[in-house]
Amino acid sequence: MSTGPTHAISGLACWAGVTAIASNHAIGQLTPQAWVLGATLASGAALLPDIDHPQSTVARTFGAFSLAFSKIANTVSSWTYRATKTSKDTDRDGGHRGLTHTVVFAVLAGLVTTAIVQAGNRFALPVLMFVFCGLAVRGLLNNWCPKRDALAIIVTSGALTLLCMKWVVAAPENAAAAGIAVMIGCFAHYLGDAITEQGCPMLWPIPIGGRTWYPVAPPKVMRMRTGGAVELSLVLPGLTLLAVWLSAAALQHAGALPWLGFDLLTFA
Repeated sequence: MSTGPTHAISGLACWAGVTAIASNHAIGQLTPQAWVLGATLASGAALLPDIDHPQSTVARTFGAFSLAFSKIANTVSSWTYRATKTSKDTDRDGGHRGLTHTVVFAVLAGLVTTAIVQAGNRFALPVLMFVFCGLAVRGLLNNWCPKRDALAIIVTSGALTLLCMKWVVAAPENAAAAGIAVMIGCFAHYLGDAITEQGCPMLWPIPIGGRTWYPVAPPKVMRMRTGGAVELSLVLPGLTLLAVWLSAAALQHAGALPWLGFDLLTFA
């Protein structure tokens, strides 16, 4: 599941699901504005792990700048793989689906996000929000032509960033929720990659079967080819419908749909 739209939609669906179901927890009691902020972060973060692949959507989102970061991430990931792999791990490069595809990375990304939002740094916070907004827009609208529509992507991302900045500054207590949203987005990415042919080594460095980079995956009969007919014809449309339903239910619980006469989650 490595296409941009599928990853972005999966991040939104997971965020919406968690916030809709956890109504008795603080993460399920956000304001509508805070929920949209988290949805944007989760959608963008669902593309973030692929920063280790120079040909990925995230690596091409911000031109030479993101490509340079992608090459650095690929190098670090490859070095980490070679330094920590066991004799039972495959003899691959390890640049892609390596360090950035682990729970360790997701937790670190979430903690960094929380720290930046909580600090409210006038430089770091706008950059953080623009990056995740850009990833969300580029992921959800992956069919845009990079050269022809670059300005439109920048303007859309900029407008979304200003809106999110207004909300996050007005409610700095939502810093933890922002970090959780980023973690959820990363986890959604891992689950998506896990059901592809290659699997995902998300549990590194825990040794499983003597392998520190064990590719977590279901039985082969339940896996799909990345970008294949199953993903594009079944998984993506299904995830989109699920994301719309759960988002509406979560926003209803956040107080955005007071006029609706029944619960969208339980239909009661």
